[in-house]
Amino acid sequence: MSVRPWTPEDLGRPTDGTWADVAFGLGEMYEREGDLRQAAGWYRRAAESGRADAALRLGAVLGRMADAGPAGESAEDLLAEATRWLSGAHDATTPDAIELITDMLNRQLRQAARRGLEPAAAG
Repeated sequence: MSVRPWTPEDLGRPTDGTWADVAFGLGEMYEREGDLRQAAGWYRRAAESGRADAALRLGAVLGRMADAGPAGESAEDLLAEATRWLSGAHDATTPDAIELITDMLNRQLRQAARRGLEPAAAG
């Protein structure tokens, strides 16, 4: 009895079955389920393995995590990492990438405005 091995095609995305494709597929799955922390972890692995579109997805997910509020990491740290991934993406000149970068800049401006509205610590 032969056993059919699992492939990334099982997630509905045709790929050549590389590690980066598997990691990207898992990132997509977790993102669809709303688990942004897991999605970011898998997108990060895919991006580190050379999957170009994973850097864009990672930037978008990190931005959404920063918008969601405190969950262990500061919004500033999440936005800084997202900016690094988005600015280093291989296809950063596509319309989708430009939109993600613009969204990231808007998020950073909102964060700066929030910090400006916080009361100063009495010293």
